[in-house]
Amino acid sequence: MSFKKTACKLLNKVFPLPEHPLNLQNKGIMSLNRWQYQKGRETIKYYLERYSADDIFKDKTVLDIGCGAGGKTIYYTSLGASMVYGIDILPQYEIEANQLAQEKGLSDRFRFVVGDATHLSFDDNFFDTIIMNDSMEHVANPEEILKECRRVLKPGGRLYINFPPYYHPYGAHLSDAIGIPWVHFFFNENTLIEVYKELVSKLPDEQERIKLRISKDGSGCEYISYINKMTIARFQKILENADFSIDYYREVPLRKFLAFTSRIPVIKEGFVKMVVCVLKKPE
Repeated sequence: MSFKKTACKLLNKVFPLPEHPLNLQNKGIMSLNRWQYQKGRETIKYYLERYSADDIFKDKTVLDIGCGAGGKTIYYTSLGASMVYGIDILPQYEIEANQLAQEKGLSDRFRFVVGDATHLSFDDNFFDTIIMNDSMEHVANPEEILKECRRVLKPGGRLYINFPPYYHPYGAHLSDAIGIPWVHFFFNENTLIEVYKELVSKLPDEQERIKLRISKDGSGCEYISYINKMTIARFQKILENADFSIDYYREVPLRKFLAFTSRIPVIKEGFVKMVVCVLKKPE
């Protein structure tokens, strides 16, 4: 075992794991989609600082990009939307999402769509609202997705985005097994992959977790494919070329007493908890 790998595993024993839905599900505490439903309000809390829930959802046709197991999408449906579509590339979530929608009495206003958000199967000017909650940091082609969002949004429609930037303490998105904050500052990607695979070995969903997070490139080398390493600086460059107006923008600090760090270029990349941005399609 390499020194880096040993050091990472030893250090990981010092830090407790943050609450993670995959671990809750494995322990039989709560399914992923029920956890998402329970956290639904929290996923829009930063938008609610500027807009009301009615502004976002009431009597609106809504698209939730990167809906996962559909729990948060179904929560959005409960806020008075006329129809909510959740889209995700993983088909295994469709059945349980539809079951939860039926249980909540919302199946007539909810649809799960298996697909790629860079090629949306909807007409132009179809949606009033699009939500990208914790998905901007995962998509492979964010520029193309913004173009598609603009196409399917109605004039005056809004795209609501929030995401933790890559250098967030848990921006490596491995916190279901590695609880070290800023672990990607201290260990390279190969070490993280090796440690992660060992830590999830023998879990009932071991292969699903590895497949979700790790892929191989054309030369057969493994890399963490679950994230696109979206930084604040990169996102701002993407916005410069997006044909939207910025309706609202905020960088939420990790803690109130650290707010000053979120105003310092470069340093803020590691001390911003959430980037919140609302884009509006010109009328």
